[in-house]
Amino acid sequence: MVSIVVMGVSGCGKSTVASALARELGLEMIDGDDLHLPESVAKMRAGIALEDADRWPWLDRIGAYLAAGAPGSRAQGRVVACSALKRAYRDRIRRLAAPVQFVFLNGDAELIARRLALRTGHYMQPELLTSQFRTLEVPAADETDVVKLDISQDVPQLVAGAVAALRRLQAAAQSSLTPLTSLVPTAPSAGAARPAARI
Repeated sequence: MVSIVVMGVSGCGKSTVASALARELGLEMIDGDDLHLPESVAKMRAGIALEDADRWPWLDRIGAYLAAGAPGSRAQGRVVACSALKRAYRDRIRRLAAPVQFVFLNGDAELIARRLALRTGHYMQPELLTSQFRTLEVPAADETDVVKLDISQDVPQLVAGAVAALRRLQAAAQSSLTPLTSLVPTAPSAGAARPAARI
């Protein structure tokens, strides 16, 4: 099974990239925001930053999803959009759902702030971005299961870059996971199911 976390601060494009990556690879996907408790959502809607006490149970739910998936799912793996801002948060997910790979969407604070200003209908308030950047611990060199992508690229470029980088990670680590069958899956014939690219 494949477990991928698309991570980064609010507004970096996690949900969009995670959804596109899941489609590309034929995997199941969930937005980590959907696993927050109502109390946490209410805090963020009010512009109140979450504390670790709010986040630990949320991270446990994300880890459990990656490890087990949705009931009845036959997907070969899962993708989650999750901020995973601190090393401790990523380590928590690793302990629950190893092996897991992270795709870190990295970008300039001004660019992300502009994107957040244009976003509507989301409970995460733009003023919390400063808090998120303050909390962010950029993945260190010893976090060898993390690939870093520049969000100035468009979504197709980010997805292609993520797939290529994940393949390189696996080759470098000589992972026991099955490698991707192709960077871009062959287009299916009319009426046929799209083949899943496997990791």
